[in-house]
Amino acid sequence: MWLQQIRAWMRRIPLLDRWLLGELIGPLLFAVAAFTVVSLSLGVMFELVRKIVESGLPVLIAIQVLLQRLPSFLVISFPMATLMATLLAYSRLSANSELTALRSVGVTATRMIAPALVLAVLMTSLTFVFNDVVVPRANRAAEVTLRRALGKAVATEKGDNIVYSRFGRVEQPDGSTSKGLVQLFYARQFRDGTMNGVTVLDFSRPGFTQMLVSKSAQWSKQDAKWEFLNGQILTLTPSGSTTSADFDRYLYPLSAAPIRIAKLPKDANDMTVAEALQAEELLRQAGDIKEARRLQVRIQEKFTLPTACLVFALIGASLGAKPNNRTSRSQGFGISVVLILVYYVLSFSFSSLGVKGTLPPLLAAWSPVLISLAGGGFLLRQASR
Repeated sequence: MWLQQIRAWMRRIPLLDRWLLGELIGPLLFAVAAFTVVSLSLGVMFELVRKIVESGLPVLIAIQVLLQRLPSFLVISFPMATLMATLLAYSRLSANSELTALRSVGVTATRMIAPALVLAVLMTSLTFVFNDVVVPRANRAAEVTLRRALGKAVATEKGDNIVYSRFGRVEQPDGSTSKGLVQLFYARQFRDGTMNGVTVLDFSRPGFTQMLVSKSAQWSKQDAKWEFLNGQILTLTPSGSTTSADFDRYLYPLSAAPIRIAKLPKDANDMTVAEALQAEELLRQAGDIKEARRLQVRIQEKFTLPTACLVFALIGASLGAKPNNRTSRSQGFGISVVLILVYYVLSFSFSSLGVKGTLPPLLAAWSPVLISLAGGGFLLRQASR
């Protein structure tokens, strides 16, 4: 029944669009396979082979890790494959004078590349779903599988060099108050619910500076405070004198925010958009402006990466639809690689400017897309002449 409904829906699509889409599907599947194999080999396969030889990683586990890492490389391949597929398909049609025949009956270049843009929209949606839903879970699963196979501890809660800053109203010596740093929390390491190598600077008391140093600390849900173990408190008084006290156990009033920061994945690719937004808000509240800005750029890139499918489809179809274009498969692959390299160099450059704060995150992430769309529009006008 559902097969008949699909056939009925397909019949509603104009014959011209069905024909052009049919010409695009083959090169698209070929390009996805080609780019995925190349990127997977360079990115994972060689490393897994080295672990098999040097660390005794079982071959079946290596294959499992390879499959779990596959979605992250498919996401990279989709935009590149869209470019190559549109370039090859339209170049072949142009070389066979089929596009010339369409022009002779009044079909414009814009109408000819419309199916490519529709296919690109579908690829954009597929890329976004993979990147936001499948890739984060698959990457985490691959890390757990690999560490277990190599006999390494798998910590569900881990982190290194955790820094948390709390800002609030600070009383000045003259009695006035102003916003400033109240507490600075640092832990060398976070493993399975325990902070190790903890140092806390406290500026909440007017004129006093207090430093708490502890070997370990844990969050006490019952007391809603931090429980510091085996440490020392140093206090600098307004008169300049110093007092110190050792302790075995000390409860300190501070929120559980350092734990939430420690649990954040280091790589934005391992987060969904919702998780990345929560992480950005947490980092901003903690006063880590640079890291929050970097994450803002990465959040925008989670949208610009799928949009690259649409950009590449416009560029590839416009180049391929030029009259008397004769591009072979090998030439198409070479042109695709060059265009992809130019786009990603441009994207990396603007991304760096966004992380540094030279450009707003939104502008830094979307500028390469807008510039490339403008270039694609220029190529489309050239193909329409």
